[in-house]
Amino acid sequence: MSSPTHTAVDAPVALVTGSSQRLGAHIVSTLHARGMRVVVHYRQSAEAARALCAGLESTRPGSTLQVEGDLADAATPAKIIEAIRTHWGRLDVLINNAALFHPTPLAESTVEQWDEMNNVNLRAPYFLAQAALPLLQAQGGNLINIVDVYAERPKPRFAIYCAAKAGLVGLTRALARELAPAIRVNAIAPGAILWSTETSGADQQAILAKTPLGRLGSLEDISRAVCYLLDAPYITGQVMNVDGGRSIFD
Repeated sequence: MSSPTHTAVDAPVALVTGSSQRLGAHIVSTLHARGMRVVVHYRQSAEAARALCAGLESTRPGSTLQVEGDLADAATPAKIIEAIRTHWGRLDVLINNAALFHPTPLAESTVEQWDEMNNVNLRAPYFLAQAALPLLQAQGGNLINIVDVYAERPKPRFAIYCAAKAGLVGLTRALARELAPAIRVNAIAPGAILWSTETSGADQQAILAKTPLGRLGSLEDISRAVCYLLDAPYITGQVMNVDGGRSIFD
């Protein structure tokens, strides 16, 4: 896939939340390689964010912006978007990637866990979209939510996480209808891409046994899906499963 050519002043701007490390950092690097200016959002990983942006800046000065913020705080979405508006006055792509993932067994879970996980995984994407709406409308922009196969195929002991991601799927479809035709809204549901610290060896083997392709996916698989959706002007309101076939396993 060829990368568009832009000058520094007219290059599209993409915000990826939770993008200092892991999947978010890979998406940022991929979009930067396509000629975009990128906003690296982080909560605590300031050093990783600085290192990522330094590497990208070495190839194209003035092409990155770092923004810090705890998405569990209701004021953070508006602050992030205002920082972008002030710095570049433009936003073309919003990718809601940041998420909390940890077990919450019903017998042990708390209201605080419910609030924190839903605030980060569901409330923040909604209010980021709200704050970014004028900028996205001005560019005919794109909104992509990173959801999860667990939104449709729930994981035991992770009910709050599954509920939040299922809500994000519903939000994707609702906003696709509300914001069309100016803004396209889609989601990507990764399967087994990176193991979390919550996934035991036995769980890993069980997951792969239910994945028809029988292996882990890669960060590149998700970044390619992002690029495909950005380049597909007749697709909106869809959830793209990038899961090695796990979503069709009986």
